[in-house]
Amino acid sequence: MRGLLRFVLNVIWLVLAGLPLALAYAVAGVICCILVITIPWGIASFRIANYVLWPFGRTVVDRPTAGAASAVGNVIWILVAGIWLVIGHVASAVALAVTIVGIPLAIAELKIIPVTLTPLGKQIVPSERMFASYGSAVQL
Repeated sequence: MRGLLRFVLNVIWLVLAGLPLALAYAVAGVICCILVITIPWGIASFRIANYVLWPFGRTVVDRPTAGAASAVGNVIWILVAGIWLVIGHVASAVALAVTIVGIPLAIAELKIIPVTLTPLGKQIVPSERMFASYGSAVQL
């Protein structure tokens, strides 16, 4: 039953929010890859584009090997693009939350904010993965 609910929510999400968001992140990724020095952010943008196409049933966790370079890169990202993207996600979440059907979609929109704000040093995993909800990518 959960799988069917996730599928239905993902299809509705794809039509209402997923395609436009994924397209925006893909364009940002292409721009970042063209400007060679920003390739890490471009790769992160493509990863987020993939995530926003089908977010239900997946979650974002910290990558255990992320280090200081990811932290510095995230600070730069927040100042240049992260804040504006978060404002866009919040505005979209408010618009989606107007209807009862849109409430789970608004929650998913808010769930994307942490990876939008700090994309480096993160990975996307299935929600069923052990400890995924606790922020650890380690499986025992």
